Amino acid sequence: MAEREIRKLQTQGVHHITLVGADRQTSIDFWEGVLGMPFVFDQPNLDDPNQGHLYFDPGDGRLITIFTNEDRTADPARTPTDQGCVHHIAFNVSHATFSQTVARLDARGIVHSGPKDRGFMDSIYFKDPLGLLIELACYRFEPPEGCRHADVMIEAHRLRVARGDYNIQEEHLADAIELLVARRQGSLSEDRGAKDPY
Repeated sequence: MAEREIRKLQTQGVHHITLVGADRQTSIDFWEGVLGMPFVFDQPNLDDPNQGHLYFDPGDGRLITIFTNEDRTADPARTPTDQGCVHHIAFNVSHATFSQTVARLDARGIVHSGPKDRGFMDSIYFKDPLGLLIELACYRFEPPEGCRHADVMIEAHRLRVARGDYNIQEEHLADAIELLVARRQGSLSEDRGAKDPY
């Protein structure tokens, strides 16, 4: 019997994430009313007619969807963090939005972690009305034209490891961006090294 060849199932991004919610209005008030995600689609859960299925756009055209049921009420106790469970969901925000996050969460009385330095990004954590940990994350860099954040991250990781550093810092990011630009963009100069014209 011939051995069967195995192949990958190549993904091309997150299509959507579906969460089990409580009632419809809690979902709308949080996902659109707190996080600003437009409510873009609404239909029954096609696998369970007792539930609604609400769709929100987190800002990149992908979808966050919520199963709702009017018999469920919001329980703010932390969702399970056992093996196999979702620990948290992180959403990208601009620096301008991140700088307003503490004040805007405080204005609602939402308990949060305060800003956290992650080396390559800044983060803040808080729970949704159903106890799911939400992270708002703000990158400290913009990738070069034609590159993605992941391209910079892998180069910064390689630099960090080669230098024996504990975690990624802004120096690794800056050097990774320089490397990516040198690889992707040609130059008429024979020597593209750093110079001191002063």
